[in-house]
Amino acid sequence: MSERAAANGDPEALGRRLLRRLQRVALATSLRGGPFVSLVLLVADLDASPILLLSDLAQHSRNIAFDPRVSLLLDGTADHSDPLTGPRLTLVGQAEVADDPRRLARFTTHHPASSAYSGFADFRLYRVRVERGHLVAGFGRIHWIEGRDLLFDVDARELAAAEPAILKHMNEDHAEAIANYARHLLGRTGTGWQMTGIDPEGIDLRCGGETARLDFAAPVLTPQAARAALVELAEKAQEERIR
Repeated sequence: MSERAAANGDPEALGRRLLRRLQRVALATSLRGGPFVSLVLLVADLDASPILLLSDLAQHSRNIAFDPRVSLLLDGTADHSDPLTGPRLTLVGQAEVADDPRRLARFTTHHPASSAYSGFADFRLYRVRVERGHLVAGFGRIHWIEGRDLLFDVDARELAAAEPAILKHMNEDHAEAIANYARHLLGRTGTGWQMTGIDPEGIDLRCGGETARLDFAAPVLTPQAARAALVELAEKAQEERIR
């Protein structure tokens, strides 16, 4: 679904698109009852729940220790000449420590530089339990979305377990297909594109500091369905290449 179509017909889908596509967000916490905002890195889990890796030494982590209520601002307006016509999503919820090797691996794969400190004793992984989202899709297109409607609530455990193997296979054996995804489906240049994540709704790519997102035509929940969706993307990229 395109961003415009999502904005007009499915605010929940647009909200998830922002969650899955954006990897830097503003985090608001409470500092002795007052607002405190900082910049943090984010990865969306397979259900689109926000995952954060934070240092205990950071002020926002100290704030969370006393009050777990947080808010996140996801700004999807970077490619709009008038930012107020672009989509943005404010989430409200609670940050919970998530001692989960799978989620940590997902985070460090999306943010390779974090591997240098992710094992430090003073870093913790947090999952934000989303209670509500406030989506502004442009002028006059404003929606409050309940957390249960914003997230992708399906059983994706089989796909989650297979994610590391899928990434390894694609990056080692199908680098050309990934390059074609980036060039012919997204119009991205550069060499060395890697696949950094897969979830029921699409895949994430990275080349150096540049990131990109490709959505599937339909949700996938198993490795078999993922393979079929990746083949379909490869065929679409080939069609675009020869046009």
